[in-house]
Amino acid sequence: MTLKSLGQDLLNRVDPRLIAMTERAMKSIPFVRARLEKEYGSMLGGLEHSLRPYAGTVESYSKLPEQGRSRDDLLAEIEGLAAKETPRWRDGFLSGAVYNGDAGHVAFMNRVYAATSQVNPLHSDVWPSASKYEAEIVSMVADMLGAGPQNVSASREEQICGAVTSGGTESILLAMKAYRDRARTERGIRRPEMVVPSTAHAAFDKASQYFGIKMKRVPVGPDFVADVKKMKAAVTKNTVVIVASAPCFPYGLVDSVTELAAFAKKRRIGCHVDACLGGFVLPWARRLGAPVEAFDFSVPGVTSMSADTHKYGYAAKGTSVVLYRGHELRSHQYYTVTDWPGGLYFSPTLAGSRPGALSAAAWAAMVSMGQSGYLDATKRILATTEQMKAGVRGIPELELIGESVFMVAFRSTSLDVYRVLDEMGKRGWNLNGLHRPAAVHLCVTLRHTQPGVAERFVTDLKAAVAEVKGSPASSGGMAPVYGMAGTMPLKGLVGDFLKRYLDLLYKV
Repeated sequence: MTLKSLGQDLLNRVDPRLIAMTERAMKSIPFVRARLEKEYGSMLGGLEHSLRPYAGTVESYSKLPEQGRSRDDLLAEIEGLAAKETPRWRDGFLSGAVYNGDAGHVAFMNRVYAATSQVNPLHSDVWPSASKYEAEIVSMVADMLGAGPQNVSASREEQICGAVTSGGTESILLAMKAYRDRARTERGIRRPEMVVPSTAHAAFDKASQYFGIKMKRVPVGPDFVADVKKMKAAVTKNTVVIVASAPCFPYGLVDSVTELAAFAKKRRIGCHVDACLGGFVLPWARRLGAPVEAFDFSVPGVTSMSADTHKYGYAAKGTSVVLYRGHELRSHQYYTVTDWPGGLYFSPTLAGSRPGALSAAAWAAMVSMGQSGYLDATKRILATTEQMKAGVRGIPELELIGESVFMVAFRSTSLDVYRVLDEMGKRGWNLNGLHRPAAVHLCVTLRHTQPGVAERFVTDLKAAVAEVKGSPASSGGMAPVYGMAGTMPLKGLVGDFLKRYLDLLYKV
């Protein structure tokens, strides 16, 4: 064990409250604070241009203009900015982000949105079409994820039901809230806990903070999937839910849902499967013969799932689905107020008013794709992923992390992989930097299945590795940011930097 790893191991054993006190004490020392501000400023300065490329080229507004601009002028400006940003995602340089992007599909989504732009599901009596779209979305996703044709006649205790949300984060937040509230009502648990693998999405951290659920994050095994034995050991009398990913965001690997769900059922606790990323890929990949183990409601003990329609469901951005086994569990997600002077108020999700046009677009995307469309899209994605992974295997300095069916994740034992990330950025690519261990991934979408994109990825990756091997470290980019995050033991200081980054997003 190295000195650095020994120090990190000791840090992991220290009470988090003591670490927080240490951070506050350090930041109160003037020269330490000044040094931190200097470091923050240096790194943010290197990132600001990429966040504000239009500074000085288009008009900015820190207050409302005295006279409104013409619609034609505004449309011209907006369309001009969009035209500058379109080639990068259209030509397949992004990891994830745009999952379909076909011009005809985008035009179709835009027409659906325009036709339903005034629809608000909060007023279902005015726009009953919104209820139709959302009910059918939930039913179609449930059927795809193991509910089967028998779901229609299933009892309320067993019927797979759910709701349409604004995205994967809200789906996860709502599921965790439902488990918290059910445990409080039925078991009197006042200090709820969730057990999650370390690779679970950051939205579970957010749910922990927002809803006061203690999160027990369990390190994954050497294969980078949930360590079932350690997950079981982390469960206590206060555990309300155990979490599995299908797949996890960092590496695209599926946790052992069957084992975790069986244990959860035995202990009479919930088992949530986060299929936000893979919900619209894995079912079709299994039908195509890919090595995907059972992960959905066909597995006894799975009590809720999340799946994003706006990713591989190819809907417009802003929709997801959260599903539950049984109406009673879903009821703990709902919000009702019965004594408000404004009348009876109730909403199924976090928002009140919602853009019904997004639900209409999700419904239209799913019905227009059909099973054959999703099968064809998945087949193309799986083939492209294998081509890209083969290219990575041919680069001695890189090592694949796992064998995802639609993700290419890699690390390096001889190079700074974040510098490789930056070099790929200079070649137009926007890849995801991963953290602990240092790694990079590309989430393969239909944009990458275009002719020549996989070959371009491999060629550029080889060139990026050669550049890093043959040149000294450069300043700027994400390499120093991830380097700081990976080596700085006090997470609060890294969090401070990230908050400064968010501040920069709102700078006019």
